[in-house]
Amino acid sequence: MSAAQLLWRCRRGMKELDLILERWVRERYERASELERSQFQSLLELPDPELVRYLLGRERPDSPWLAEAVNTVRPGG
Repeated sequence: MSAAQLLWRCRRGMKELDLILERWVRERYERASELERSQFQSLLELPDPELVRYLLGRERPDSPWLAEAVNTVRPGG
């Protein structure tokens, strides 16, 4: 998936999510490993309320791979 396609998928309707997700694509996507790209795309499949809790640090995912993906995308991660 291209960076442009991912930016389109980052539009969630919640400004906080849009900013966090779009920042990752713009700043990290080009140099991200295939695993990081795959993890990011998996994050985009999560429902917005769950994604907000994870990316804003209100909750930590139980799944180790998901926690790793969140840490990569979360501001300061």
